[in-house]
Amino acid sequence: MSTLCANIGIIGGGIAGLSAAYELSKKGHRVALFEKEAHLGGQAATFEVAGERLERFYHHIFTSDVDIIKLIDELRLSDKLVWLDSKVGFLHQGRIYDFVTPRDLIKFTPLGLLDRVRLGLVSLFLRQYKDWPGLEGMTAQEWITRYGGRRNYDIIWGPLLKNKFGASFDEVGMVWLWGKVHLRFASRAKGRERLGYLRGSFGLLIDALAERILDTGGKIYTSSPVDRIVVEGGKAVGLQVGEQVAPFDSIIATVPSPAFLEMVPQLPTDYAQKLKGVRYQRAVCLVLTLKKPLSHIYWLNISDPSIPFVALIEHTNFIDPSIYGGKRIVYLSNYLSEDSPLYQSGPDELLNEYLPHLRKINAEFDPSWIEERYLFKEEAGQPVITTKYSSQIPDHRTPISHLYLANTTQIYPEDRGMTYSVRLGRKVSNLAVEFTAA
Repeated sequence: MSTLCANIGIIGGGIAGLSAAYELSKKGHRVALFEKEAHLGGQAATFEVAGERLERFYHHIFTSDVDIIKLIDELRLSDKLVWLDSKVGFLHQGRIYDFVTPRDLIKFTPLGLLDRVRLGLVSLFLRQYKDWPGLEGMTAQEWITRYGGRRNYDIIWGPLLKNKFGASFDEVGMVWLWGKVHLRFASRAKGRERLGYLRGSFGLLIDALAERILDTGGKIYTSSPVDRIVVEGGKAVGLQVGEQVAPFDSIIATVPSPAFLEMVPQLPTDYAQKLKGVRYQRAVCLVLTLKKPLSHIYWLNISDPSIPFVALIEHTNFIDPSIYGGKRIVYLSNYLSEDSPLYQSGPDELLNEYLPHLRKINAEFDPSWIEERYLFKEEAGQPVITTKYSSQIPDHRTPISHLYLANTTQIYPEDRGMTYSVRLGRKVSNLAVEFTAA
């Protein structure tokens, strides 16, 4: 148990940074959190639609997300948490197939009977398999082709990998795909998938964390980018924000690896190389509000390479549209490289690129259905998780004393997710005050 009150500086106001600050302030430590944007929340930040808050990037939680569920309960938000059936679909050759239940698999005619059986068996195996280190040496492409068959790979798994990782699709480790399947099945019961959402948006969680931090004497500074982590004698001693330098006993950075490298060029070469070794796909979400529903599906996976977005998430097929004044809300999701023309596009340009393809989802779609469009981008959208990734993960304890790193490249074998950011924040908060222990 801590015996001294420490003064901790935290860089980044996403879920991980807020969770770390909350845990530390709860234990009596002094915290100051610095966020470069004008808002908190990171990728879970919200904006307003019809007077209601909505995530800039689609969000939900799974029934197996114990860390965030416990936090929601601790913050007395459980009465806002709803669990609803999710409708998942698969667009292949112009047709939408339901893709949740065993019956849906039986009816998935793009695969022959034998391939459907193999797909079911592979999915069942991955659901039950727990020895993920045994998968570290293989790419997802190699493993699925060997055990699921080429046809399954070409129609189901290959498009998923290409959509998420672009040109790096054939480098992705099998552990990443195992984690996605394992997690997804953990949220299914009796042939149904149940997902969770906070009525009022996950902005309620962000607000509650910030309120608890402030109530216990913590400080939160938005629109405050950290220029430099001050290092003296191999120890992190402060943060430079503009012309000001704030001293701290320990520092936690919850920013992407490229940003962290810029803040602390004194990092030893071997640690810096681990940070540089992980590439990110950029995340892009074009959010549309429509007068009419586009489909009956919440989460539509796209396997048509001619369609320039990779998934369509119709939020109001999950959450009742009446909450948003009857508006239908659609996220058009993409993962792109930095030099992609689509990533460089503005909202109108991107919408014009996407518009012709919306009729492939609904032949009756008309551009007049669109009421508003919003564009959000994230540079560090998705780390590219390769084979033997566990050996590439940088330690939370950096080689610089009293400096700690917690970002999405260190979430493994699981993938990104709010529950893992909560866990990450709690873990690094404990590390940051180790020196105070008796």
